[in-house]
Amino acid sequence: MTTDLSIFHLVANASILVQLVMVLLLLASVISWAVIFRKGRQLKAAQQTMNTFESKFWSGGDLAELHHSIANRSRKPRGGENIFHAGFKSYLKLLQKKGLSSGEILDGTRRVMRVELNREADLLEAHLPFLATVGSISPFIGLFGTVWGIMNSFRALGNVNQATLAMVAPGIAEALIATAMGLFAAIPAVIAYNRYITDVERLVVRYDNFLEEFSAILQRQSRE
Repeated sequence: MTTDLSIFHLVANASILVQLVMVLLLLASVISWAVIFRKGRQLKAAQQTMNTFESKFWSGGDLAELHHSIANRSRKPRGGENIFHAGFKSYLKLLQKKGLSSGEILDGTRRVMRVELNREADLLEAHLPFLATVGSISPFIGLFGTVWGIMNSFRALGNVNQATLAMVAPGIAEALIATAMGLFAAIPAVIAYNRYITDVERLVVRYDNFLEEFSAILQRQSRE
């Protein structure tokens, strides 16, 4: 007698708990891949936006004109554009207030830019904890399904007088599928998380460097 060990047959005939584990892992894998593709596009766009903005900023043009062009665009500024826009807008408002020293104006401008930098960092880091969670717990969820399936296989052997490999093989095979699905969900999530968190850190460092450089420019202008 031939035992059907095809993937579909094993999954269809697995116990309810093992099937629930497989469905959970499949759902986690699908969502994590959606996050991976979306986050990849977001980080690529953020890098390109920062490259374009830095080219314009360091081209030697008038900062007021650059601020005006950003403010009049239909889309919301992002990344370095947003930090510059918020900082220069705050700087102009504080200049109009009487009784403020240049140090107070610069401190207020830096605080506004720091807030926007933190917001940009939060946007870049969004959904990355989900990838970290999937990468860390999926193998254990799959292992739980495997242990449960193997346990059921050995419990079934206790009810027969003579055990054969054909009797225990399907149960063990279906249990191991859960482990394989756990690894399938975890490995891409871990790789993507490690790559994206590095990209985010690099972008945040670029934002922070720009903030400091722009603050130095404003400080020099306030002394003139």
